[in-house]
Amino acid sequence: MRVGWLGLGAMGAPMAGCLAQAGYPVAAYDVMPGRVPDGVIEAASVAEAVAGADAVVVMVATPDQLEQVLAGAADALADGQTVVVMSTVGPEAVVAAAARLAAMGVAVVDAPVSGGVARAGQGDLLILVSGSPEAVAGVQPLLDTLARSAPVVGPSPGDGQRMKLVNQLLCGVHIAAAAEALSFAESLGLDPGECWKILRDGAAASFMFADRGARMVTGDFGDVRSALDIFVKDMGLVTGAADEAGAEVPLAGAARELYQRGHDLGLGRQDDAVIIEVLRDR
Repeated sequence: MRVGWLGLGAMGAPMAGCLAQAGYPVAAYDVMPGRVPDGVIEAASVAEAVAGADAVVVMVATPDQLEQVLAGAADALADGQTVVVMSTVGPEAVVAAAARLAAMGVAVVDAPVSGGVARAGQGDLLILVSGSPEAVAGVQPLLDTLARSAPVVGPSPGDGQRMKLVNQLLCGVHIAAAAEALSFAESLGLDPGECWKILRDGAAASFMFADRGARMVTGDFGDVRSALDIFVKDMGLVTGAADEAGAEVPLAGAARELYQRGHDLGLGRQDDAVIIEVLRDR
């Protein structure tokens, strides 16, 4: 299976490299040259990456970027190809893209990912898959190479994005809660590092408390594994979808405000564990 890859950011580059290491021919394009991992062919344009590919993977950051790369790929896409959207861009963007591409005979598999940078390079991601059974079956080997688990969560593009928003609500709130708890511990005169060590194995434990909490207590925010601005975007998608659905998400709304404050303080490009500094600055 020949793969065209669009987007080589923090997650996209190790994912494309993982496929190349598994033996897939991968041609990739990114707006910033030089990001191509070992084994991947660097394409000079979106169209060059897409041309002749059996599957085209899109791993960009925002709905606008998804629209831009698909517009750039339009003349090179051909009947019978499958576009796999692995970005978190919200259901509306994917549903709209699927409708446009269907008119060209191009199928869309909605497959946003969760798991972080290290797991991306190891093929150990959770991938939330939706799309027609035929389209999903066609790219299943690719998904299996990248995933620890790739459950099909719905029959239509957009269903994967909806499930990912539930995931991001939990992740975003858990990171904010970890920051609030450790900042609270400091205010009470406790050693936050000792607090983290003791509580991470108790009833209050979560993956985000263990993982992000470790960086919060050491202040190690320079090694960016997931930028704070990702949660500015994702929690905005969560609250927007909740408004559309008439759902109450007060904790997500509070977390979104906290991430936005971090962005406004100029912390957006740092690791998302830096959110504790917003509470310390209060």
